[in-house]
Amino acid sequence: MLRFVMVLIMFLSGPAMAHQFTPTYPKLDRSYVAGIMKTEMELFNLRSDVEYFEIGVFDKDWNKVPFATPAKIINVKHLKTLKFDVFVRDRDISRALYVCTKSKLIVNGSAITSISSRICSKFK
Repeated sequence: MLRFVMVLIMFLSGPAMAHQFTPTYPKLDRSYVAGIMKTEMELFNLRSDVEYFEIGVFDKDWNKVPFATPAKIINVKHLKTLKFDVFVRDRDISRALYVCTKSKLIVNGSAITSISSRICSKFK
């Protein structure tokens, strides 16, 4: 009976969906501006309930590291892909370890529970 209940729960639970963030190990290269490094990232949105994602760069202790992108919060529709550049100053390269995207949930007073997802890539 326990085995039946476990199998039933497994089949009734919904799939875990998040967004995809690649490359997993991005490499920072020289940009067209002196003193600035850049990498190109790609975000694919698998979540139908989320369209906005926040970009962040962090050090080994998860402290924020200064960076630049075309927008800190980006809009990516369901099943769409967006490529964007992340720029980091040369003096911050030694601290910058992770570049992450976090899904931003729109709350409008509903009682529906949603899960925020954060996916990070580690600089080489």
